[in-house]
Amino acid sequence: MQGHVTVDAIEESCVLVGVITPEIREETANEYLDELEFLAETAGAVTHHKFLQKLPMPNPRTFVGTGKLEEIKVYIKEHEVELVIFDDELSPSQLRNIERELECKILDRNILILDIFASRARTSHAKTQVELAQLQYMLPRLTRMWTHLERQKGGIGLRGPGESQIETDRRIIQTRIALMKEKLKEIDKQMAVQRGNRGQLVRVSLVGYTNVGKSTLMNLLSKSEVFAENKLFATLDTTVRKVVIDNLPFLLTDTVGFIRKLPHQLVESFKSTLDEVREADLLVHVLDISHPNFEDHYEVVNETLQELEKTEKPVILVFNKIDAYQPLDDEGNPARVDVMELKKTWMSKLNNTKCVFISAQDKENIDELKQVIYDEVHRIFKIRYPYNNFLY
Repeated sequence: MQGHVTVDAIEESCVLVGVITPEIREETANEYLDELEFLAETAGAVTHHKFLQKLPMPNPRTFVGTGKLEEIKVYIKEHEVELVIFDDELSPSQLRNIERELECKILDRNILILDIFASRARTSHAKTQVELAQLQYMLPRLTRMWTHLERQKGGIGLRGPGESQIETDRRIIQTRIALMKEKLKEIDKQMAVQRGNRGQLVRVSLVGYTNVGKSTLMNLLSKSEVFAENKLFATLDTTVRKVVIDNLPFLLTDTVGFIRKLPHQLVESFKSTLDEVREADLLVHVLDISHPNFEDHYEVVNETLQELEKTEKPVILVFNKIDAYQPLDDEGNPARVDVMELKKTWMSKLNNTKCVFISAQDKENIDELKQVIYDEVHRIFKIRYPYNNFLY
């Protein structure tokens, strides 16, 4: 049995499928498919077409209606498309029914994200986390993932009904899940010790939607070489660096990016990675101001943070990529704005949070960001060590 279920390394052609429901407007559904296209591209697939259907609710049997499914079937046969990706989690029965109808590889959003995580995992810790999430996703879907599952075991000592192959596979996966959980417990203990050994320095954690530039900013502030790429989930492993601004040392952490509809298996298996966020003293929430949906991304990250951590932490909002931000002027033409103009906008007053506008790529306005971080870390330090004269 394979440990990972992944999209092939070579580029595959795909179509994307989503639905418009009373809860999801057409504009929002199109935004979701645009993000799904970026996910597919990150995984190595080329999108040929996008299908949307308006429904009161997703079809419990085939996600979309029979007419739309037939339309998809005709398209993929005419254009020799190898892969169909759905923008929501499909139930095991939906997967079976759709595969039977379309006769091609079917993925949903969750398994696509899991595949990307699998391809990005570098360390033993990340690989273990990803494998656990994949196995947990795989377990209820065994009936579609093997062709031999209807065979019965027989032979000496096993005569009679025996044990079906699917039951054997299920036991194997359950055993593997238990092993992965135990392995993660040990890794979590080691990481907890590491966090405890970092002394009493103030901890600052970079958080944000995936691909907003956290790793680039990490490199800039810590003068290190954290891997950064213009693709989703370039960073899976938590990276911690000691940073000194003026005479003030603190720990800076780069974390995995968030995304809409993040599979709950990943949230659970990446618990130890996200513990860095829970234990941070200060959060630096990075936003890609050039992205048309950055407000939605802001809400997604905030909702995820609320699930992770119930207590309030101080937050600095960092609007990154101002070099690529071009709002439309009164005549509908793209217009470049400077930092001073951005400070007068509603964004600078968002939730009454300290806010900085930067370009990590062009190193624009980084000095102001450093000063804001310094002031906040200094404030936390003084509260924690009121009688320490080192920084006064």
